[in-house]
Amino acid sequence: MTKLIFATNNQHKVTELRSLTGPTFDIVTLQEAGIDIDIPEPHDTLEANATEKSQTIHRLTKQNCFSEDTGLEVEALNGEPGVKSARYAGDGRDFQQNIDKLLAKLKGNTNRQAQFRTVISLIHDNKEYQFEGICKGKITEDQQGNKGFGYDPVFIPDGADKSFAEMTMEEKNQYSHRQKAVTQLIQFLHSL
Repeated sequence: MTKLIFATNNQHKVTELRSLTGPTFDIVTLQEAGIDIDIPEPHDTLEANATEKSQTIHRLTKQNCFSEDTGLEVEALNGEPGVKSARYAGDGRDFQQNIDKLLAKLKGNTNRQAQFRTVISLIHDNKEYQFEGICKGKITEDQQGNKGFGYDPVFIPDGADKSFAEMTMEEKNQYSHRQKAVTQLIQFLHSL
């Protein structure tokens, strides 16, 4: 079993990742690894923030690890909230406030096209590799569903008729940006 430290404190992401990787990988959270830090995300790209997080954990542990950074990119808002998705309405990371701000900015706008984009930074044997996953879709007029986290209640992926927040984990994984990036990560690790 391959052990990887996942550089996050977000339990929702850990649950989703474990559902994607299955029993082949031992995904260890920061808490389980005894690491109690909040890693800053000071950069203006998902790629740079993912690298910052994985390199920080690698420096502390010297173990194979990975991190991810995900952003919701809305076409009509020139890619907002993007890298600031978690803190769109302020540093409190309040997703209800983030959703309210997003819907207010899109009010009356007919272009609802958006995409979730995930970038994973893996450090394996002291070398970094990156993987990207994209899920295209649209922003709803109102919130739909109460599952998932983040912007899930206002995002319907292309090819679906309900929001991420109305889907089971298995349904969401069929479309998920994170799933697409994790699939590349898993294929890469199996190829070593």
